Amino acid sequence: EMEAKYTKKMQALRNELDLRRKTEIHEVEEKKSSQMNELMRNHEKAFSDIREYYNDITLKNLALISLLKEQVEEMKKREINLEKEKAEVLLQNKQLREPLQQAREQVSELQKKLASYDRDKEALTNTKAHLKVAQKELKDLRWEHEVLEQRFGKVQAERDQLYRKFTRAIAEVQQKTGFKNLLLERKLSGLRSVLEKKEAELSEVFAASNLDPCALSVVSRRLEDLVDCKNATIEDLQLQLARVCKAHNDMLETFEAKLTAFGIPLDNLGFKPLASPLPGQ
Repeated sequence: EMEAKYTKKMQALRNELDLRRKTEIHEVEEKKSSQMNELMRNHEKAFSDIREYYNDITLKNLALISLLKEQVEEMKKREINLEKEKAEVLLQNKQLREPLQQAREQVSELQKKLASYDRDKEALTNTKAHLKVAQKELKDLRWEHEVLEQRFGKVQAERDQLYRKFTRAIAEVQQKTGFKNLLLERKLSGLRSVLEKKEAELSEVFAASNLDPCALSVVSRRLEDLVDCKNATIEDLQLQLARVCKAHNDMLETFEAKLTAFGIPLDNLGFKPLASPLPGQ
């Protein structure tokens, strides 16, 4: 009974488990079918996307290839043009070598000049400073020149005035000196003639009178004293004449020195000053 009972239970459990298994299998198959359908839909969608993606890539690649072909053609053309330009540049380079050498030499010279530029600039600065100083000195000298010109005008006026006064004074002094010299010479000549007459008369008196030697000696001494007095007078007059002549000549020398100092030639006087000879010359 227990065996039958447990067999019956076992059969019921087996049936229940078979039913559950079948149900689960059915559920699993349905899930599997739904998953497979989902996967197929996903795969189809992914395939469609990949196909569209690769189609786009293919189209893009074809466009890129076409563009690259055009670029390649353009690059070939540019390469040809560049080759031509290269040949032209090489030719120009060959032609420009000599000017380049000249330019390099000029650059070397300019660098040398540039090296001396600082020294020239400093010298120019010093020269400008000296120029400012020289301009200031020139301004001062011009001012001094104007002052000196004014003073020179005054000095010229004074010189002309002195020249006129001096000319009149010389004429007057020459006239007075000449007149005085003439009077003194005439007076001296008269005294000499009087002395000669007196000596002649005295000789005649001595010859006519028979005076004793003592009286003759006294008279001779008196006559000698008189002659000495007259000689002293004559020497005094000669000395006065020499002083007047020397003063006249000194005045002429001073006048000539003044004219030379003022820059007036002696020929501008209109006459030649007469120098008085000293007595005995």
